[in-house]
Amino acid sequence: MATTLRMIVDQVIAPVPGPLGVYTQALTSALIANAPTGCHVEGIVSSPSVAEVERIDALFPGMAGLYKTSLARRELTAAWQLGLTTSPGGGMIHAPSLFAPLRRHDRSVSGDQVVVTVHDLSPWLHPESLPPSQVAWSKSMLKRARKHADAIVVPTHALAERLGELARLDDRVRVIGTAPRPGLARPSSLESSLRATRLGLPSQYLVTSGTLEPRRGVIDLLEALGRPGVPEIPLVVLGPSTWGEVHLANVAEESGVDPRLVRAIECDDPIDLAVVLSGATACVAPAHDDAPATGLIEAFSLGVPVIHSDTATHLEVAAESGISVTVGSGGYADRLAAAVTSVVEQPAVAERLSVTSTDRARAFSWRDSAERVWQLHADL
Repeated sequence: MATTLRMIVDQVIAPVPGPLGVYTQALTSALIANAPTGCHVEGIVSSPSVAEVERIDALFPGMAGLYKTSLARRELTAAWQLGLTTSPGGGMIHAPSLFAPLRRHDRSVSGDQVVVTVHDLSPWLHPESLPPSQVAWSKSMLKRARKHADAIVVPTHALAERLGELARLDDRVRVIGTAPRPGLARPSSLESSLRATRLGLPSQYLVTSGTLEPRRGVIDLLEALGRPGVPEIPLVVLGPSTWGEVHLANVAEESGVDPRLVRAIECDDPIDLAVVLSGATACVAPAHDDAPATGLIEAFSLGVPVIHSDTATHLEVAAESGISVTVGSGGYADRLAAAVTSVVEQPAVAERLSVTSTDRARAFSWRDSAERVWQLHADL
């Protein structure tokens, strides 16, 4: 008899799939491609339109089936939050987030399993950065996971430790890493050149990602680039140009950086993203806290020199493959400035970091992540 793993794939058809949609697509595809003999993957989705079903079929051609709930996404989200019985049934269910049918069950009797995933702890550590409804939902669902989830997957040991401080989860937390998004590959030289021109990329630049929210560190990086003696190099920010009433050009000018040297780009196309990353002199990850480190992994996969803050997550993911900069209580911008200067002005440093990035990239693959998920459910 075939063994079925039922994956909640709702996020890939959300109005804004975002990073969670990318994760869902990548992991689901890898689970299908690396299913053990006699095993297959089915999908679970909130009540979809015909077009949405066609999109799911196109994304996951090897999927064995698709369970369509009777409720639309908004109603299903509320129902699962309240623990109502509306559900896709039992079996082995894997959720790429906390969005899951968490209810009382005994897997030793029924064989049912529910595994959820936690990617970051912003709803608990930085609730002011999110809508109140999202914070309340996340906290409610983690409480349900603490009671009813058979395992909770996190991408790093650093996050596992922080999560353990927030909720008593015993030995149910499992660390299963991520990998670069599907399709993130440098195209031919000609196509790279054409895309770089279309995107307006300069010949030399730094790249970072995030918003202007202070804890993301982009403001610190701009202050670093405005320090005396730091090479005048453009900065490409992968993210929005505004955060509330704060605008990237204004922050640059206040930091002593020519606003014409700073621009924001939002890349949904993975090939465009690969062009932006691979053309950078260095990728800088200056976040103050343990935000997801997928950006580091994607930079490593393209052999880009990496400069990163010394958060626990960054240190774990980088494993000494980049330049670590201490956030500390003062002088962070000056330390970032020194790191940037060394990479920009010393080709040998940049070359060494490119080599260590390439080496580190070998530690991350969706195949490995999928095999670990299959093993987790087998262990349960």
